[in-house]
Amino acid sequence: MLKNLDKYQIILASNSPRRKELMSGLGVDYVVRTLPDVDESYPANLSGAEIPEYISREKADAYRAIMQPGELLITADTIVWLDGKVLGKPEGREGAVEMLRSLSGKSHQVFTGVCLTTTEWQKSFTAASDVEFDVLSEEEIQYYVDKYQPMDKAGAYGVQEWIGYIGVKSISGSFYNIMGLPIQKLYGELKKL
Repeated sequence: MLKNLDKYQIILASNSPRRKELMSGLGVDYVVRTLPDVDESYPANLSGAEIPEYISREKADAYRAIMQPGELLITADTIVWLDGKVLGKPEGREGAVEMLRSLSGKSHQVFTGVCLTTTEWQKSFTAASDVEFDVLSEEEIQYYVDKYQPMDKAGAYGVQEWIGYIGVKSISGSFYNIMGLPIQKLYGELKKL
């Protein structure tokens, strides 16, 4: 599938094991290339879905100077959006516990912005998923944070882990978007190239 991509060297600009797993599941040959300290700040006037799409473009722009003709760069950024605020990656154990307390018994949105970049063009899009959490006990929250160490995950949780099994009541939208890469939507965009 995706023979149209044979003209490109696909580069995934992410260290996320989940994004690597999802890209591998597409059956597309790719290499991982990451840069240290890519700026993930964004203007204060952005909200919701605008934020990760902006950051995915900023990540791509950091690579532009070192890109070669024939390369197709894929960058992405995922946020959890709760009550008009971004829940990014937690700072430390207590930050993770606080985030999970705030998600307990509520619905939130997960937005992933994806940017496709070559030396000649750039295209970006965003996917949205709605997630409803059951009420989590303090014991469940502490257990999850201690056993799974969700410090590298937006909103301090991985939907594909124990907390997703016991805590997620419902999902509307792409499950894989919540994991960090809306792979079905990405496949559709790659087919158009």
